[in-house]
Amino acid sequence: MKTLTRWSNTIMERFLPDPYIFVAILTLVVFALGIVFTDSNPLDMAVHWGDGFWELLSFTMQMVIVLLAGHVLASSPVFKKVLSSLSSSAKSPGSAILLVTVISLIACWINWGFGLVIGALFAKEIAKKVTTVDYRLLIASAYSGFIVWHGGLGGSIPLSIATAGHPYANHMGVVPTSETIFSTYNLLIVGILFVTVPLLNRFMMPKPNDTITIDPSLLEDETEFQKEEQLTPAERLENSTVLSMLIGALGIIYLIHHFATKGFDLNLNIVNLMFFTLGIIFHGTPKRFLAAVANAVKTTGGIIIQFPFYAGIMGMMTDSGLAAVMSGWFVSISNEVTFPLFTFYAAGLVNFFVPSGGGQWAVQAPIMLDAAQTLGVSYSKTAMAIAWGDAWTNMIQPFWALPALAIAGLRAKDIMGYCVFILLLSGIVISAGLLFF
Repeated sequence: MKTLTRWSNTIMERFLPDPYIFVAILTLVVFALGIVFTDSNPLDMAVHWGDGFWELLSFTMQMVIVLLAGHVLASSPVFKKVLSSLSSSAKSPGSAILLVTVISLIACWINWGFGLVIGALFAKEIAKKVTTVDYRLLIASAYSGFIVWHGGLGGSIPLSIATAGHPYANHMGVVPTSETIFSTYNLLIVGILFVTVPLLNRFMMPKPNDTITIDPSLLEDETEFQKEEQLTPAERLENSTVLSMLIGALGIIYLIHHFATKGFDLNLNIVNLMFFTLGIIFHGTPKRFLAAVANAVKTTGGIIIQFPFYAGIMGMMTDSGLAAVMSGWFVSISNEVTFPLFTFYAAGLVNFFVPSGGGQWAVQAPIMLDAAQTLGVSYSKTAMAIAWGDAWTNMIQPFWALPALAIAGLRAKDIMGYCVFILLLSGIVISAGLLFF
């Protein structure tokens, strides 16, 4: 295993480009495929790209804020103590890898946005304590928990089809989560991944001579504050604990009302509000909070630049009909037994170009639901096959790794050599779960 991971890391170091170069090449590939496999001409594809380019602005801002707010929260004195206390149970590189993976799996199963940030922040804190752990594998382990998100409580597809009036309700009705998230085959897939992914990460630990560590001092925050003797009225407001507590109380009141009236609805906006509210309270004063924001915003550049390009790719894939063509290839070779498996593979392929659970469901659902009806396959299993395909290839898709990489200060090529093996393992587990159960 160590030889294989060393070889994989070497390949990724040499040939995997920066995520921006990756999305630029992906854009040109989809542009060409649309011309070859659909009725679109070059002008059509350019128009599809431009029309879609700004379609993810709201989501982009949500991702910027989840990264920024997570950073702000993690740099607060109170949260540092919490993370430090949790990380103290890791006594060796092996236990560090196992602990980070398990925490990330749990957090991502609860909510993907929460898990992405918490996993990376926890990994950084452990790296301060266990200085001999391979930092690349530690962050890859934190990201590997993301594999279970679409089979968990925050899965966008199963939650969507469980909601009355969803876009395909006339076709498939309302599908309760007992048939998707809490179905036997889905819980079995999740359970096996919870056991095997941490063990695989542990087995991938490099030899001491190949281990790449990080100086713990590089993981410390930069901001230092000195007490000021005489303050102007404006400076008193900037250093006012009362002001921060009042704003924090407003956020807490809303959060309590939200969960009391809507149940465990942990959507991305609520996660962001939780992070911001706790960050404001834990930093104590507006000055400290704003200093933490200024420090955190430096990590958001990759998301701001790259997400519009993925939106443009989505526009070309959907408006040209290329996504439907790709899905049709897999439908054409399926039968009632293999259909969930090939739906999973189709979704994994489409996910490279449409890395959004909701967007992918909108693209593939009309084709796959019609095929499921023809073949006599359950709608719920078809939906979960698409959901798992969306989660599966995220392991080697830099789009979703950007928040974790920004927090860790690493490049995609630093962790993707390890993530390839997570992709292979999870692909086997999910395929077996969909095919035999």
